[in-house]
Amino acid sequence: MKFSGKVWRYGDNVDTDVIIPARYLNTADMRELAVHAMEDIDPTFAGNVRQGDIIVAGKNFGCGSSREHAPGALKAAGIVCVVAESFARIFYRNAINIGLPLIELGEGDINIKAGDTLAVDLDAGTLENVSTGETFAVPPLPGFIQEIARSGGLVNYTRQLLAAKGGNHE
Repeated sequence: MKFSGKVWRYGDNVDTDVIIPARYLNTADMRELAVHAMEDIDPTFAGNVRQGDIIVAGKNFGCGSSREHAPGALKAAGIVCVVAESFARIFYRNAINIGLPLIELGEGDINIKAGDTLAVDLDAGTLENVSTGETFAVPPLPGFIQEIARSGGLVNYTRQLLAAKGGNHE
């Protein structure tokens, strides 16, 4: 999987209450939730994010509650990948379930700023900051996780597997 996009940069401990505030959780419509994504930390995000953009953050991205709405709102807003030093485990799993690729960098000083353009190659395990010309090796996602992302999430992936085995399991 390859994609590139503009960077939205955030720090450490961005929690799910910031990603999608609880006051909007009276709907399960991800397009509606996307309108409110990140608004408490970055009021410009929802109005300016574009399909193909990438979030880069520090440690423990997605901490807090286990709400599945958080990665869904980001994906519906147009985010195609989140790159962070580390992720809260439940956020990581929820993102995989909906097909939102995550890249965990580990601790390190990677020079990526808001507004930079990143090119990500999940197959090769590379992340290029097109704006600066720097390229970084990143841990490649396991093949089955990439297949889940390509399929649009775990439900679609499972349907495809079952269909390939000769059954319609809708």
